[in-house]
Amino acid sequence: MEELRSLGPRLRSARQERGWTLDELAERAGMSASTLSRLESGKRQASLELLLPLTRQLGIRVDDLLEPRERDPRVHRSAIRREGMTIAPLTREESEVRAFKITYHTDAPERPLQVHDGHEWLYVLSGRLRLHLGEQELVLGRGEAAEFDTTVPHRMRAEGGRPAEVISIFNTVGERLHLHSAG
Repeated sequence: MEELRSLGPRLRSARQERGWTLDELAERAGMSASTLSRLESGKRQASLELLLPLTRQLGIRVDDLLEPRERDPRVHRSAIRREGMTIAPLTREESEVRAFKITYHTDAPERPLQVHDGHEWLYVLSGRLRLHLGEQELVLGRGEAAEFDTTVPHRMRAEGGRPAEVISIFNTVGERLHLHSAG
């Protein structure tokens, strides 16, 4: 059924918006984390027996997980704040390329350098962004852009006394590892 195509990504998005791990939601809903993982990835067919406890815990309706027949082009995903960043999704969970408006707050803790598969493109909307990329440290201002392979050690943070607002675009591998990793 066409309506079930986006069920897994919507379920994952609802879980992540609440900041819950697979294990946390699975335990709350009385199922194994592997069952929940297979539901989210589309490797297990959804049944009401599985969906009802999940939607109760998430505070949503089963209908919220189904794709409407006439697709609304607006993106309905909530921003999250963690580790000194506010991350506002600009694309649907199932999109091949992911875009985010990320605000790097001045009170953010110093994060370790990250290395992972993928590619990132970014554009500074406001403020100044310090980009540590390999051996380089760059400060990008409003209107500047950068593109880099995320296998190069990197980290970003606001520079100066104001937050930095950035549009970041990732391929799906880069997004998953960059934004959902613990640190």
